Amino acid sequence: MQLTYTILFLLPYLAAIRAATLTSPGASRADYVNQAMNAMRVLNDKWFDLESGLWDGMWWQSANILTTLADLASINPSFNDTANFIFKNVFTAALAMNGGTWLNGYYDDEGWWAMAFIKVYDVTGITAYLSAAEDIFEDLRTGLNATCGGQWWNKDPAHVNSINNELFIDVAASLGNRVQHKREYYRRYAEKQANWFLNAGLLTKNNAFHDGLHLATCIAEGPIFSYNQGVILGALAELSKLTGNSTWLDHAAKTAQGTIRTLIDHNGIFTETGEYPTHGTTVGQFKGVFARNLAHLQSVRGDDSYVTLLTKSADSIWQHDRDEDGFLGPDWQGPVYGISAAAQGSALDCLIAAAAVSA
Repeated sequence: MQLTYTILFLLPYLAAIRAATLTSPGASRADYVNQAMNAMRVLNDKWFDLESGLWDGMWWQSANILTTLADLASINPSFNDTANFIFKNVFTAALAMNGGTWLNGYYDDEGWWAMAFIKVYDVTGITAYLSAAEDIFEDLRTGLNATCGGQWWNKDPAHVNSINNELFIDVAASLGNRVQHKREYYRRYAEKQANWFLNAGLLTKNNAFHDGLHLATCIAEGPIFSYNQGVILGALAELSKLTGNSTWLDHAAKTAQGTIRTLIDHNGIFTETGEYPTHGTTVGQFKGVFARNLAHLQSVRGDDSYVTLLTKSADSIWQHDRDEDGFLGPDWQGPVYGISAAAQGSALDCLIAAAAVSA
């Protein structure tokens, strides 16, 4: 029997977040935090399973949701006690469910978990989470030197994709900024991988990244997915901090602006345009990854267009992509359809990001 978050946690603020109502465009930071708390409650009530430590049985998506909850805890201290319980539960139950390891056949899955534990470490200071990320990184290294360069996407090597290579950079640079005695070790990997990635021919004329490389030709192919644009923003922001080199932020800003030119609709709402259905639990997770990392970039190199994109999209989610039960759909323009834990978590990312960049 699935045990849900609400059964065990009757927190003082629960009534308040349940009463959250629609707000007008230009909501305040406090408004976005309240909305995020409401969306979080719905997400956990419906999909979080204490026995598996996962949301709706999903693997890499659950790592993303864990990251999202860490971001929420970082901007709302009243959520910390609940967040800490969830962190501990996931760290034991999900590990046991996966045979006592965070590893599997896909390097990007592993990268998502490493980044999740880095974020959890940031809000808890518990070194066990950081150590887990370090252990995962050692396995990530085994996928390097793929055809065309970079890292293989999977351990039965058949693809060289953008997402796992971006995650490799992000994990390496993030660890370098947190594990001082191994700072140079992680810096070397992060810099080498970033130099390869930015020069691998993956960029469009708009400075957005294709999904991967064709093995026979090493020419870029695949859609322009939002998460490929998002992870690299966070990775380059971490790498700039690690190296003291602001050129990495220049690259990140170009990709951020290219993404804004490529992936917004006529109303300025962030939109997935790839060839796969947005209501699936794969692509449904993607846009939140961009929102999360754009907020990170905003914190180190601000731009009014980032704030506009995040707040407009968050306002649209709350006004047009939310049903009477608080479920959030995959298309942020609305109307609500294709409800899933992935879509809920992704939209929650945007609400948190809007809070993070708002006064």
